[in-house]
Amino acid sequence: MNDTGELLDKSKLFDKSNIEELYAPKKRNVAKNVYRRVRKYAVRVAKKQDTFRKEMRKILLEYRKNEYEKFKQQVKTNPKVILFSAFDGRSYGDSPRAIYEYMLNDERFEDYTFVWAFRKPKEFTFVIDNPNTYIVPVKSNEYRYACALAKYWIYNYRIADHIYPKEDQVYIQLWHGTPLKRLGYDIKISDNAMNSKSEIRDKYKVDAQKFKYILAPSRFAGEKFISAWNLEAVGRTDAVLELGYPRNDFLINYTQADVKAIKEKLNLPDGKKYILYAPTWRDNQHKAGVGYVYETEVDFDKLRDALSDEYIILFRAHYLVANSFDFEKYKGFVYDVSSVNDVNHLYVISDLLVTDYSSVFFDYANLKRPEIFYMYDLDTYGNEIRGFYIDLDELPGPIVKTADELINAVKNADNDKNNYSQKYERFNKKFNYLDDGNASKRVVETIIEELR
Repeated sequence: MNDTGELLDKSKLFDKSNIEELYAPKKRNVAKNVYRRVRKYAVRVAKKQDTFRKEMRKILLEYRKNEYEKFKQQVKTNPKVILFSAFDGRSYGDSPRAIYEYMLNDERFEDYTFVWAFRKPKEFTFVIDNPNTYIVPVKSNEYRYACALAKYWIYNYRIADHIYPKEDQVYIQLWHGTPLKRLGYDIKISDNAMNSKSEIRDKYKVDAQKFKYILAPSRFAGEKFISAWNLEAVGRTDAVLELGYPRNDFLINYTQADVKAIKEKLNLPDGKKYILYAPTWRDNQHKAGVGYVYETEVDFDKLRDALSDEYIILFRAHYLVANSFDFEKYKGFVYDVSSVNDVNHLYVISDLLVTDYSSVFFDYANLKRPEIFYMYDLDTYGNEIRGFYIDLDELPGPIVKTADELINAVKNADNDKNNYSQKYERFNKKFNYLDDGNASKRVVETIIEELR
């Protein structure tokens, strides 16, 4: 709905010829600047005052929910419109991308309309090269219209709390990884920087009320999703689909030509081995007005002295981390690849993975390459911040806590990989047995009602 309360015109909403104007930066007026300052202050107060935060969120949620409920009833659902979002509009990747690209190559979807929601649409205008694809900015009127119009919502992250599907709409929660860290109702240890345990559970409860399906890459993940979203308590365990992750199809089907093209696009040097360093975010590291931040604990000076002759580091920040990183001091040794849309592209070009508690190691294990777990804050993270679903003894690689241990593990990565071979095999049989390159096909043919 526009400011006058009239229904938006779809022809204007998805007018590709007007893309530059539609997504041009808006000038901030005085009122908006004041609002931003007040909001920043309110966030600071909310982090310290649980009662204030909960009441303000409740009021805002009810207002937004009522407004969207009135709006969506004016829009008729179109059974051949599909809405995609990856990481709450932050990127074009993961399983939503895999499903979308599968559909583009399937003649059964020739007359479908695809809509992508992005936070920064101008960075993703390449998707509209496809004549049936459109883009909308998250949190805009255009986005609300797309939500109300599309029969299918294909997301890998929770949709906004105030947006509920209509009876004839299908919300598919793909999620974004096999969980090592506890989620939702399973978090027992501590609150995070912006939400108490009860607030986290409320968010998962709301999401469980909305989605028709939640995708699991394995039986293990399916069991954890049932408990994290409390699905058994609400009689919704049948919402879990154990079909494998579409995003991992690429890890099975990629070619050496893909590897070469990715390296050239990123302008990476030949003749070196690539270490992909992909740490996760910390629940207790948050700055008002910025978001979740991450302060890397890696001693890059020491790593450069010990490893630069043979290796380079590809640094990949978690998608929730809002701060930027300055690696100018380590130019030629550390490459910031946080902006690469699809982490799969980084997996297939790297020789080994260094991570901590991120779920990336589950997917990377498909490549059967060395994995190192740099858990410098293991005692704090495991006992005070989040907690784990699996025994860390199951990890298919060594756990290290210091820079010296990390260097030694990198230098001995191939030997350690052989030492961990049996554990690696058991790991893949438990967590990755559905990764056969055909998950996209299975998921699409299960969730799209018109194909049955």
